[in-house]
Amino acid sequence: MPLRPARCYTQQKKPAYTRKEYIQGVPPPKITKYTMGNPKGEYKYAVKLIATTRCVIRHNALEAARIAAHRYLSATVGEDNFFLVVKKYPHHVLRENKMLAFAGADRLQDGMRLAFGKPIGTAAITMPGDDVMVVYVNNEKHIEAAKEALIRAETKLPEAYRVEVVKLN
Repeated sequence: MPLRPARCYTQQKKPAYTRKEYIQGVPPPKITKYTMGNPKGEYKYAVKLIATTRCVIRHNALEAARIAAHRYLSATVGEDNFFLVVKKYPHHVLRENKMLAFAGADRLQDGMRLAFGKPIGTAAITMPGDDVMVVYVNNEKHIEAAKEALIRAETKLPEAYRVEVVKLN
């Protein structure tokens, strides 16, 4: 699959870099809440946002998707009528070999010598078929709102996803 231009971190070809106990200076992920809404409700339907390709989702994209979905659901359905769960956690640490880009910078940097990079953020790695977000709703009239919320969240994420409705027992 060819890489799309201007997307540095959506593909990953090396093993995940996750051992935070050995990595100095990993910034905390921007996403802090993974569950929103009413966790104690009786829900009959689950609306899922499912990844269709293997990709890397940065922590700030996950947070933007969570905010977009939660804002739409709380405005249309009401805070007590849904339960939103973000299933992916950003374990993978992203590195960057920062280069200086101003006049005279050639005397201050080493180029590709020892270019392992410093941690700049975290990301979640998704495989095809993984649930990224799930919205639980209790009646059929809220299914369309949950679908629309996940479609709005999908616009904040890289690569392609599909929305699926599952009837719970």
